Amino acid sequence: MERKKVHLEYLLNATSKSILWTAISTPNGLEAWFADRVQSDDKIVTFFWGKTEKRDAEIIAVRAYSFIRFRWLDDENPREYFELKMTNSELTNDFVLEITDFTDEEEVADLRELWESQVDTLRRTCGF
Repeated sequence: MERKKVHLEYLLNATSKSILWTAISTPNGLEAWFADRVQSDDKIVTFFWGKTEKRDAEIIAVRAYSFIRFRWLDDENPREYFELKMTNSELTNDFVLEITDFTDEEEVADLRELWESQVDTLRRTCGF
């Protein structure tokens, strides 16, 4: 079955690029909004949710203060990834968080809802 690439954009009332970059690229930052616990061993990042769920991801690309791209190690398709990218809106000087992810066609709405919830948590915890 063909998987669908999903691109989402969220305007954040953030003017500090270092706070946003920390939130999307460090274990402590990701623990604040993305996962309950995050461990990093150079290129491999382990995400924990609840008491039993755990997934490993490899950082496959990163550009400081721009984007970080992860690939789930248990994904069947080696070309799929999820990316967290920050861009600056020249009009408002606020940052936009762009998320790219992949899912099955019938799960696009669920994926959007999941990321919406995660970004709401990001906004609350970082004051965006």
